[in-house]
Amino acid sequence: MLIINIKENESIDKALKRFKKKFEKTGVVKQLRKRAAFEKPSIGRRTEIIRATYKQKMYGNEEA
Repeated sequence: MLIINIKENESIDKALKRFKKKFEKTGVVKQLRKRAAFEKPSIGRRTEIIRATYKQKMYGNEEA
């Protein structure tokens, strides 16, 4: 449970903004989206490899 202490004379908008930031840092939404659809471990590894090769192609040749 997230607890946000509202300071004296602080607007609700600022407190809500702090709450949203804290909530985003916890990663709850990301975890819910991940759990919404089950992905087989083999498919997860495959997509990870594809992403890594893409990044290597895009950013790996900058040193040369």
